[in-house]
Amino acid sequence: MMTVVTGGSKCGKSSFAESMLDGFDNRKLYIATMRPYGEEALTAIERHRRLRSKKGFETIERYTDIGGLSLPEGCGILLECMGNLCANEMFRDDRITDPFLTITDGIRRLREYASKLIIVTNTVCCDGISYEYGTSEYIRVLSRINTILADMSDNVIECVYGIPVVLKGKLS
Repeated sequence: MMTVVTGGSKCGKSSFAESMLDGFDNRKLYIATMRPYGEEALTAIERHRRLRSKKGFETIERYTDIGGLSLPEGCGILLECMGNLCANEMFRDDRITDPFLTITDGIRRLREYASKLIIVTNTVCCDGISYEYGTSEYIRVLSRINTILADMSDNVIECVYGIPVVLKGKLS
């Protein structure tokens, strides 16, 4: 089963996504995609790691090429977050492939391993602001990825002020 959890900044989507794996009996893997830039980011990452470990998650730091992971069959996977992963793939120095294809192929591969796959992503392009090329291209690619993820998913849930709103499927 695959679920996409989306929403704006600080809307409760991460906490909600984590709770979707409460009581999951098999291994719970947390694929963290935020690259640590600076001391503040490192401190935040360490704090998040400690909090997740208390919830039974094993953290895998993976900034690019999620399809290259070898994972146990039947695991629960929480991927946090698609916005970071998209930026990492788009703006990597050694980029030789299309970020859209790299990410969507990687998600298909994760689905092969996971009995439950939860993906946290961001709502983008709702502000009506025109951005410079690099930013507008990022928004275009992430929006395209989100559209494909919604199509591939059993459930799509938007968090609004901490309230989960079902857009597709059902709360489980």
